[in-house]
Amino acid sequence: MNSSSNDSGSSFWKNNSGRIPGRPTMATRMAPGGGVRSGPSGSTSGTTGHSSFQDYQESVSDAWDLGDDEFCIISTVVDTPRISKKVSQSAALNVIKTHRSSGGGGAGEKGRSGEVIVPRIAPAVECLAKSQTSSTTAAVAENLDGLKISRNVHANDERNVLQQQVKHSALNNMNDHRLRQRFHAYPGRPQLLKLSSNVASKDVECESKYEKFTNILDAPLLNLIALKELSWSGVPRKMRAVTWRLLSGYLPTSLERRNTVLERKRVDYKKLVQQYFHVDNRDEIQQDTYRQIHIDVPRMNPHVALFQQKLVQEMFERILFIWAIRHPASGYVQGINDLVTPFFIVFLQESVGANKDLEQCQLGDLSQEQRDIIEADSFWCLSKFLDCIQDNYIFAQLGIQEKVNQLKELIQRIDGTLHRHLQTHGVDYLQFSFRWMNNLLTRELPLYCTIRLWDTYLAESDGFAVFQLYVCAAFLLHWREQLLQEKDFQGLMLLLQNLPTHSWMDSHIGVLVAEAFRLKFTYADTPKHLEGKS
Repeated sequence: MNSSSNDSGSSFWKNNSGRIPGRPTMATRMAPGGGVRSGPSGSTSGTTGHSSFQDYQESVSDAWDLGDDEFCIISTVVDTPRISKKVSQSAALNVIKTHRSSGGGGAGEKGRSGEVIVPRIAPAVECLAKSQTSSTTAAVAENLDGLKISRNVHANDERNVLQQQVKHSALNNMNDHRLRQRFHAYPGRPQLLKLSSNVASKDVECESKYEKFTNILDAPLLNLIALKELSWSGVPRKMRAVTWRLLSGYLPTSLERRNTVLERKRVDYKKLVQQYFHVDNRDEIQQDTYRQIHIDVPRMNPHVALFQQKLVQEMFERILFIWAIRHPASGYVQGINDLVTPFFIVFLQESVGANKDLEQCQLGDLSQEQRDIIEADSFWCLSKFLDCIQDNYIFAQLGIQEKVNQLKELIQRIDGTLHRHLQTHGVDYLQFSFRWMNNLLTRELPLYCTIRLWDTYLAESDGFAVFQLYVCAAFLLHWREQLLQEKDFQGLMLLLQNLPTHSWMDSHIGVLVAEAFRLKFTYADTPKHLEGKS
């Protein structure tokens, strides 16, 4: 624990020694009106202006819309700080200066810790673009592929100067494909399919595991514990599809029964499609569910050609609709669509071959049987995967609210300095970690990193619901130094909503899950450790 938190930690430890993040408690934290009750120390889960989850929920019209303006206007809740004109203007000038000095197509500005911070400055350009009314602004907006624009934040005297600088920057960068790609693939929007040489090298490193996986998988009776232990640190791409089916509980441990079970479950899924999807007499609730799914799926990854194929979108619609109908306690919740993607990609990769470039893949080139297998296996594995976190998606998403509260308590215990820094500047954990919990970090990480992370999630012996909390804590602590250098609400939110993970590799995920395991072992699996701190 950070020693700088000792000044306020004493009373906290005494009051909270019985409440351990990651361990469910019987007492509910929700007040009758939907608000979050204050904790033992009297603190609530929100800051000023955030008395309940409903307040936060009402302030966000669609948190997963590609065009949502998470960066320019953080929230419409009363008293919540906004991005000021002064800060927006300053950020925009810094962007222009950076690109001018780098020739417009360089690798991007380096942050204090050496991280490339292009994702952080993209929203600032986003805020600047629509504040101009001249033809220069139209060129910038077109170059950024129609990113959403905020209000005019500049005074008339400064506008002419900024327009000239923006025009110069826009002309330099208009034909720079690399710049367009960076703005397309900033964290917070899933970064898909780019399987880099680093990922390939990781597979080479995993080749030493290949024989071990083969021996375990080919055994007449699978040793599931051994498979989980081996998979926890990553699964070779060649073995991932069959391993995920086994870890999710979709396939039996008996080698002799696997093909029979696979055939039966795939036939069962076809029957579900006929029973629930291809019907003419849907009730009003089912119509609303399908309408929302039909809206969400096309905009899920609009910059990735694979996900704009009609066959892919129809596949996702069937999977999500049938899952929602079969889980009426939760139904469809925005964000679940992101959780289908890793399964779809893994099973598609198995079907087309481990070395096939999925960005150029045409689903229509596969046979109907291959497409049916990908769809059915994605559905059943998703269903098994979501079983242990279904409370995340019931009414008011109580499971996520509880996990956000636990994350807040955990960070307060681990790093009081960081916790106070966030609280002092009015940053509520709900504002950034809701998406982490709801989408399981799929919006914060490149897809290949998400898939590597899910190797560990699926291998967690007691389910990943508890472990996910510690992964989020480790993820937040990873950015500790950058966060402490931000001195206002705007800077903190721009960083937290837009973390620079675009260059992450499998090795980063390995470090992340190792740190999460250390935190879980320290703070959840050894409760006496907490009592000793009081």
